[in-house]
Amino acid sequence: RALLWLGPVYLAGYLGLSGSWVLLALALWLCWGLNRRGKRDRLAAAFALLEDEREAVCRGLAARHLPAWVHFPDVERVEWLNKVLVQAWPYFGTIMEKTFKEVLEPKIRAKSVHLKTCTFTKIHFGEKCPRINGIKAYTKEIDRRQVTLDLQICYIGDCEIHMDISKFNLGVKGVQLYGTLRVILEPLLTDAPFVGAVTLFFMQKPHLEINWAGMSNLLDVPGINVMSDSLIQDFIAARLVLPNRITVPLKKNMNIAHLRFPVPKGVIRVHLLEAENLVQKDNFLGAIRGKSDPYALLRVGTVQHRSKTVSRDLNPIWNETFEFVVHEVPGQDLEVDLYDEDPDKDDFMGSLLIGLVDVMNDRTVDEWFPLSKTTSGHLHLKLEWLSLVNNQEKLHEDKKGLSTAILIVYLDSAFNLPKNHFEYSNGECGTKKIKNNKYLKKMEREPSSFVLLTVGNKTHKSKTCNFSKDPTWGQAFTFFVHSAHSQSLHIEIKDKERDSALGTSVVCLSHLLKDPNMTLDQRFQLDHSSSDSFIKMKLVLRALNVEEPDPQRVKAGVSASKPGPVRVTEKAGNQQKFVSPQVSKAPPTSKDSAAPESLPKKDGGEDLDSKDSSAAPVPSETVSGLNEAEGKQNPEHGPPSALPSGAAAVPTLPVLQEMRLAPSVTSLGSLPSSCFELSSSNLDIHNGTEVPLGEIQLTVRYASIRQSLVVLVNSCRNLVPSSNRGVDPYVRIYLLPDRRWTSRKKTSVKKKTLNPQYDEKFEFFESLENIKKRTLDIAVKNSRPFISQERKELGKVRIDLSQEDLIKGFAQW
Repeated sequence: RALLWLGPVYLAGYLGLSGSWVLLALALWLCWGLNRRGKRDRLAAAFALLEDEREAVCRGLAARHLPAWVHFPDVERVEWLNKVLVQAWPYFGTIMEKTFKEVLEPKIRAKSVHLKTCTFTKIHFGEKCPRINGIKAYTKEIDRRQVTLDLQICYIGDCEIHMDISKFNLGVKGVQLYGTLRVILEPLLTDAPFVGAVTLFFMQKPHLEINWAGMSNLLDVPGINVMSDSLIQDFIAARLVLPNRITVPLKKNMNIAHLRFPVPKGVIRVHLLEAENLVQKDNFLGAIRGKSDPYALLRVGTVQHRSKTVSRDLNPIWNETFEFVVHEVPGQDLEVDLYDEDPDKDDFMGSLLIGLVDVMNDRTVDEWFPLSKTTSGHLHLKLEWLSLVNNQEKLHEDKKGLSTAILIVYLDSAFNLPKNHFEYSNGECGTKKIKNNKYLKKMEREPSSFVLLTVGNKTHKSKTCNFSKDPTWGQAFTFFVHSAHSQSLHIEIKDKERDSALGTSVVCLSHLLKDPNMTLDQRFQLDHSSSDSFIKMKLVLRALNVEEPDPQRVKAGVSASKPGPVRVTEKAGNQQKFVSPQVSKAPPTSKDSAAPESLPKKDGGEDLDSKDSSAAPVPSETVSGLNEAEGKQNPEHGPPSALPSGAAAVPTLPVLQEMRLAPSVTSLGSLPSSCFELSSSNLDIHNGTEVPLGEIQLTVRYASIRQSLVVLVNSCRNLVPSSNRGVDPYVRIYLLPDRRWTSRKKTSVKKKTLNPQYDEKFEFFESLENIKKRTLDIAVKNSRPFISQERKELGKVRIDLSQEDLIKGFAQW
């Protein structure tokens, strides 16, 4: 074996090749071996987790290996279903082996002359079956005639599939698959089988890793492995990832066309405006910091758009608009990633994740969002939710060049496509000359056709149906329409082996306006084709409409104008009285702030709303420095209800105060974001001593849209003096177990007071599952001189975040 390994070295010397070729081959071989070992190690770790989940969890595996039900209470653990799968897996394997031999193998042989020797030599699906890590059921947010389930699929299989092609052995030995599979049961029926059809699709591209065997091991060579994996994932995405679906009817004579291709939920219009304080990624000589060249990648599902690159600017201004079709809500999110463009590799500068359910409810959100997974930076976005309506009055032409409608094309099938191929130019058809017998044989074949659909400058390509004059595609495509009265849909059917067209057609979108539902479902005659050649399509035109927001709903953006009551402090000795004023207008906001400005007190002589006479006061969440706010007032909303000043006495015991506004759904960077309902809390807070050390008032909640934990330090009271000269208290915050100095949060220092008022906000950018495993460590300290003998720490409190409903939030002394 050693002589065999030395053979290529001798051969290189014999042929007079440079030694660099040997080094290059050695490097490739080492990288290939590293990739193979890495795959085997990951597969072994996955098997260990699958076989003994309890032991793997106890060892403290990374959070991404833990099932979803550990982190999210609405995801249910379904061990009974996993036990059913274990029992049924051997029978499923037998069915699949039979399918591979009797169905798949003949189809592969028919694909090409070179595949006629294809034979499956070994088909074994192993002992490991797929596992459901958790199920989330939707019933309230959807239609009452359907049930929607999100299944967290995990398949770590020890399957072995080998096939021989011309004495070459190819195979797979082990597969890993992770993803969220959505299952929709609709429509619900009143008779058996009670469900009309089942629809399956992945919300995002699933993670797939294949351990190859035989000659397929060459796919693990560096460079080739990335390409092969992406090709396989694209193949899966073209059939199983949204908007592609698989619909299986369960009842006879069930029309599943509208289930396979439902009308999208809406359109999200994203105005990418500007950013500020981005991190510096470019540097010179490894030390001198320069500016970056930022650009943004925006994604909804599998659709991605890239913005222009702004050169050498940490406060770029884009002013670009992008539009995305949203097929599933809840389920789809808007992802924004910022990168610094470089000649070699682009540097990551921060990301943002926005739930489209919140945007759909708010209709319009205009806000500065803080970037996560980075040290600094804010992104200014304006988001508009556009509903799809069949009202022709909404089809006015937008002067700004934005889309006014959406065209949905359901491509069904074609009939009697010609075998003889024509090529045309300037509207004139001419028969292609037959030059040799080889071409003549190809002419006798049935065409392998695909369709090009074009509206404006956007073109979609269908899949290819091989060797059929009556192809069936069964696909749906969407186009943005700027002017429905003047634009047209261009259809061209082509043979994949030649550039000549098998038929064309043009449909003016103005024809759809003649129908009250703006829908055409019919056969269309093909031009430049046989006289009896048709294509069957269904065209649906829908106008884009921005609906007025619900005036009773608390908006989630900075344009919201319904702030919660704000506390105003009146000092009288060491006592404080709290008043909840009424405001006549929304206070101005800053893009960097997260709460309203301090408001003037309301005159006591004015009448107060009797409905709020029993309301308790709420802690102030104003942030210092808001006098320099740059936001604009929103005059569209009226003043909020006032709270009476007579009910403003602060209780002496630590209590929870109930707030009256709903939680902010988009982020805490808005006016009402600091106002949320409070519930009873079971915080286990002790100071470790019988002597009272004072109290600190905190408001804590998790902003799901920003992926951050927000801690509002409101005030302290009745602190214990550490010296005769008084104390200068400040608050220090850690998110344990992280005690790094760089992650420490600290308020400003208040001079000579035992009842300091802070009203300062701090954010920890972590995922909810990570936050749930952390502890909040808060200490009140005295800012004393360096050589002083005074006590520095005045008191401490620790809050176990795993015991709290952070989405709803809590506030407590």
